[in-house]
Amino acid sequence: MVPDPARHAEKEHALTTQERLDELHSLKQAARQGPDPRATERQHARGKLTAHERIELLLDKGSFQEIEALRRHRATGFGLQEKRYPSDGVVTGWGTVHGRTVFVYAHDFRVFGGALGEAHAAKIHKLMDLAEASGAPLVSLNDGAGARIQEGVTALAGYGGIFRRNTRNSGVIPQISVMLGPCAGGAAYSPALTDFVFMVRDTAQMFITGPDVVQTVTGESVTMDGLGGADVHASVSGVAQFAYDDEESCLEEVRYLLSLLPANNRELAPVTPTSDPVDRRNDALLDLVPQDPNQAYDMRAVIEEIVDDGEYFEVHAAWATNILCALARLDGHVVGIVANQPSSLAGVLDIHASEKAARFVSTCDSFNIPLVTLVDVPGFLPGVGQEHGGIIRHGAKLLYAYCNATVPRVSLVVRKAYGGAYIVMDSRSIGTDVALAWPSNEIAVMGAEGAANVIFRREINAADDPDTMRRQKIDEYRTELMHPYYAAERGLVDDVIDPRDTRQVLIRSLDMLRTKHADLPSRKHGNLPA
Repeated sequence: MVPDPARHAEKEHALTTQERLDELHSLKQAARQGPDPRATERQHARGKLTAHERIELLLDKGSFQEIEALRRHRATGFGLQEKRYPSDGVVTGWGTVHGRTVFVYAHDFRVFGGALGEAHAAKIHKLMDLAEASGAPLVSLNDGAGARIQEGVTALAGYGGIFRRNTRNSGVIPQISVMLGPCAGGAAYSPALTDFVFMVRDTAQMFITGPDVVQTVTGESVTMDGLGGADVHASVSGVAQFAYDDEESCLEEVRYLLSLLPANNRELAPVTPTSDPVDRRNDALLDLVPQDPNQAYDMRAVIEEIVDDGEYFEVHAAWATNILCALARLDGHVVGIVANQPSSLAGVLDIHASEKAARFVSTCDSFNIPLVTLVDVPGFLPGVGQEHGGIIRHGAKLLYAYCNATVPRVSLVVRKAYGGAYIVMDSRSIGTDVALAWPSNEIAVMGAEGAANVIFRREINAADDPDTMRRQKIDEYRTELMHPYYAAERGLVDDVIDPRDTRQVLIRSLDMLRTKHADLPSRKHGNLPA
């Protein structure tokens, strides 16, 4: 039986101090243990930890300060009045991660399946308001069955309060959602409003309508994992940025991400001293990037060679793999890296790649993280599917994000940059602060082959040997317009650098830009492309 202080009200005057303390400890212990010891066993049998166990993994040891541990709901009807458990299915409080304050709430699946009711929501609202007022990150550990049906519309209103606070705090404090169990219906929109979503395979699912509803309405048969599991959202829908095999490794990576982020939008990300020299030569880059513009290579190897100690934290690694987004450090300072990936779809920009990069650029700009863009792009992906899917408006999202960003921005053309995709990838014309290129760069409207076929079509068709004429015209176009210094001669590239000096030049450029200040026009907000 869970202790209820109300039952002892009539004899409060007779309780000694020690008895009061014993009762307090009993109540808090009951809240931690849950309504039924077997519920904890069932939670562990599913491969899941309890709310307190998860919080202890996330936060520094002994740093958690819980609030409203004794909160109970006040609903009646449907038997709820007989089930008034302490904490009401959610654990809220704050602690530290690497010594820095972090607010956290965790659904307790053992109480009402983690379902949200009025009191449950009020606890989360209070915590979110504290996080906003304190200017500290908010982490939600999600494992709940949605709205508490027995409480009706008050439960739905509770979600509305969460969504409103998610939106108000967007770009103000980092918000991280960790999916450790089911998250269905309207509840899924809170994670969608946050900055980063982590999921654990096999135990976490997110969807608006479940498999049963899907089958009833559409006739499609699908499992919960097949509909909204971790790998689906990490590689197909793009809803989740990260997917892990177990809760321990997932929460450890959340801790690492927090170490790369500032506490709020008024601060800079933490600087970590490094023994990696600023002037370390990047000799390996001469061999990593092929001279042939059509030969694939892995841009991750380039990033590893440039950043501190070869360490970076990739975001959305399994989705839209033709573009890379990662957080890393250069001379101890956090930077956001956006890079085309020639080993996937030749590094073209398409709908998903544009959305992925735009979101990442916007996130970095929100939290004062400088941007480094590594360019090797042949253009936008052609095709009816892309055009009908809205590549124009989706590509415009990336363009908008870069043009709107006021953080320090440095771009480097690694090999080729063709057409509108070159402009979109943070070119000088849209506001990059420092535009660099390697001597192997080709910046042009399109590749030499395509350009020659358009410009010299009549000469080629009229020639006695069209193939020979085509090759001659391709060489002519490449010589006249695609040599490495054409853009530099016109001020569109600030410097053509030795690839071996890349790390040093990037660090010096970002150091120069550390005090950059840029104001946007006075406005309520921009109108982001749909």
